[in-house]
Amino acid sequence: MRQRNITIENYLDHHYLHRSNWLRAAVLGANDGIISISSLAIGMAAASTTREPIVLATVAGLVAGALSMAAGEYVSVSSQTDIEKADKEREIKELRDYPEQELHVLAQIYELRGLKKETARQVALELTEKDALGAHLRDELGINEMNQAKPIQAAFASGASFTVGGILPLALVLLAPVTGMEYWLYGFTLLFLILLGAASAKAGGSSLSKAIWRITLWGTLAMGLSAGVGYLFGVNV
Repeated sequence: MRQRNITIENYLDHHYLHRSNWLRAAVLGANDGIISISSLAIGMAAASTTREPIVLATVAGLVAGALSMAAGEYVSVSSQTDIEKADKEREIKELRDYPEQELHVLAQIYELRGLKKETARQVALELTEKDALGAHLRDELGINEMNQAKPIQAAFASGASFTVGGILPLALVLLAPVTGMEYWLYGFTLLFLILLGAASAKAGGSSLSKAIWRITLWGTLAMGLSAGVGYLFGVNV
């Protein structure tokens, strides 16, 4: 039987958890860009008989939305980073002041995961000798390199993906005929959302049909409500 030459790097490449930070932000940004800009354009198209106000509202929404997404993601993930740093400082202090108690806590964690008491104690001892803080951050607090919060990465992924997502409906606003533009936007936005759902499912190793159904359902609801508002309060600008 042929054996694979496996290292920790290519082993992790076969899994998807290490993509969770940037993938979540990217999918959220692109989804929000497509849906919010399309919904805004659909609402304006339903209320307007000329292209200029639709383009103006769409461009303004795209710029404001991208900046808002990036700033919001940065603030949100930075808050998570602050919590992680506070927990790390607390763990450093506890390891310094109560090393035996911390060793006992670590051993109990491994015992609860299925190791025998003696084995759990030995594993805790060996990991503590190698890297006590790393062992406690990983196994007691669940903080590791794969899921550690990265504010700049998340902000960039979210803002950039929002921009890419928002450019798609903006292109339709510039190219589609004004009469019936909302129908063009609705149809192509559904296509964009299906493609986004498929891409996110492939990148994250999840169910294709579930990802597409989830993303198109909420997109349809958002666009439908926006069109309804546009028709209801349309002033024919």
